[in-house]
Amino acid sequence: MKRITSNFDTMSTLQTGPVSPTEMASRLPVKLTGLVAATFTPLTSEGELDLSVIGPYVDYLTKRQGVRNIFVNGTTGEGMSLSVEERKRTAEEWCLRARGKMDNVIVHVGCLSIKDSKDLAHHAETVGADGIGVISPSFFNPKTADALRSYLKEVASAAPTLPFYYYHIPALTGSNLLASDVCKGLGALIPTFSGVKFSGTDLMDFGQCVRHGQADQALLYGVDEQLLAALAFGANGAVGSLYNYLGSHFNKLMMAFAQGDLVGARALQFSVQDLLAFASKYGFDVALNKQLMSDLSGLSLGPPRLPLVPCRPEMAAAVAQKYHQIFPEP
Repeated sequence: MKRITSNFDTMSTLQTGPVSPTEMASRLPVKLTGLVAATFTPLTSEGELDLSVIGPYVDYLTKRQGVRNIFVNGTTGEGMSLSVEERKRTAEEWCLRARGKMDNVIVHVGCLSIKDSKDLAHHAETVGADGIGVISPSFFNPKTADALRSYLKEVASAAPTLPFYYYHIPALTGSNLLASDVCKGLGALIPTFSGVKFSGTDLMDFGQCVRHGQADQALLYGVDEQLLAALAFGANGAVGSLYNYLGSHFNKLMMAFAQGDLVGARALQFSVQDLLAFASKYGFDVALNKQLMSDLSGLSLGPPRLPLVPCRPEMAAAVAQKYHQIFPEP
């Protein structure tokens, strides 16, 4: 894993006094770009962590999909269904197995308890993560952007050397705050603020994040089936579950867009939408998606954890068959 925080390592050994916001911002690494796979958490048939799968999982992403960045313990990884200790063990294993093979391991540390979030943030910093992401609390929702910014600042303070990403996913948090409002002035409060993971469908809000964001901030779009539209708005990267098994095709989509081949990029995006339109007939959730990843990759990722329930095998098999029809092996 190529530590994008290596400049902070130097700082930690040389800096003896407090670091000002200006100094910290000047030492931030190059922004995160490209595809970031939101990883699944491997579980045994009994629902316990199966960390032995993570090593082969890293190799599959890098060698088969061309994906060298991951987002751990997020929605796809069922992070909110794992205990704090389980999240720490999972983060440690991803960081260990990714070292020398991947560019960035971003660890999601959001929790309902701010103490747990800070604990996970500090832990991510100590085990060699390359950044942390945080969602809005979802039980007691912050009512204002100021309140959420205060929460994010407090969590970020527990990992002062790690790039910090605001994870915007309103469909699951229930927050009606605009990401563009939350991000406004966030860099002044959090010197390590490095961008936003925007997992919402409001492209106007995303466009405002792009328009008013800083040039060194990552604008990572998180709705895979709409990535092309987000690229047109100015996204410079993407975080999503589909990049686990469609990463090679999305890399081609991003390359086509960068080269001005809109027809080619659109054809690839439409193919992805065809697959998801078919999968949605079966209720395309994390459970089905996890089984699909197992079927397509050959990795044994196990079942989801309650309250999610395993999908019927024939459902995932039908979607896998459709996948092979749309994306035949060369």
